[in-house]
Amino acid sequence: MSAGPSPAPVASAGALRHVLSHLVTPLLMCLGMGLAYLGAFHAPEPHGLRVDVVGSGASGQVLAQSLQDKGNGALSVRTVPDRAAAVDHLMTQQSYGAYVPGPGPELMVAGASSDTTATVVQKVFTEVAAGQGDPLEVTDVAPTADGDPTGQGIFFLLVAVSIGSYASVAVIGGAGAVLALRIRAGLAVVTSLLVSAIGVAFAGPVFGLVDHGLGGLWAMAWLYSAGILLIGVGLHTFLKRWTTLGVMVLFVMLNFTSSGGIFKPELQPGFFGSLHAFWNGAGFVEGVRSHVYFGGHALGGHVLVLALWFVAGLVVVGLAGLAEAKRRRDAADRDRAVEAARQTTGAEEEMEEAVGV
Repeated sequence: MSAGPSPAPVASAGALRHVLSHLVTPLLMCLGMGLAYLGAFHAPEPHGLRVDVVGSGASGQVLAQSLQDKGNGALSVRTVPDRAAAVDHLMTQQSYGAYVPGPGPELMVAGASSDTTATVVQKVFTEVAAGQGDPLEVTDVAPTADGDPTGQGIFFLLVAVSIGSYASVAVIGGAGAVLALRIRAGLAVVTSLLVSAIGVAFAGPVFGLVDHGLGGLWAMAWLYSAGILLIGVGLHTFLKRWTTLGVMVLFVMLNFTSSGGIFKPELQPGFFGSLHAFWNGAGFVEGVRSHVYFGGHALGGHVLVLALWFVAGLVVVGLAGLAEAKRRRDAADRDRAVEAARQTTGAEEEMEEAVGV
């Protein structure tokens, strides 16, 4: 007589399917991170990079046109009448380099805007000066703080605040799933306050990434973190175990790569450059740069980007609240239907017993 199939292989097969189904998420993360980071960073090339040549005479015009033609779309070269106009363009980030020709040629850059962009511009004009037989003097009109010599500290601050925010989404959405949505949303706001405070500590007293403007930096860090947390907590209602992948796509893969923290959009493929105009990481990085180094120029637009993402978080939480309320009503309706069916069945059984008697 056969004893039948052993339950152990059946249980093992079920466990294996469970593991394999959950391996889909990290594999998709690997695929997405590779596509995003390598697509955005592996081969930076300038396109339409704005630079100025100082001087309105014929020689300046000829040099500007020569660079424009030779660059084949890599540079957008214009002439400005004097050094003051060139500095103004750099400080308002209308250009990324200004070349002053002459016996002692000078290149002015704004290192705080983007160290990598300044390096590209310096390489171009070092060759120009060498062709004229002169050494090039480089002047940084907007240097970064001593604690951030490469100017990329703000980007890594973005990474720290982002990880603290989206990692907290998994905790609030998962471990806190039994809590009411308003409590989860409240936890998101409180967590964003803590994450932004940690970010300010890193930026100021711990590493000295900036030497002033910590209050404004904190406000932007809180707005940025709160937007991520509210969107993530709201999305958890709909995405469940796929929430981690969803927030990584939004706030790592597309976010870090379009932030301008490593390469400005003028050095990136068009897709990531276009995201730079409205993604929240770009709003934070460019907002902090504007606030700390460029006298608040265009700060309102960057803060508006962060505020809109915060509002988007409120909207997603609101939609999640409606969805959860509907689920509760549907569950209550099902429970009432089951109870009514049970009572009907019980009544029929009692009638049958009475007839039988």
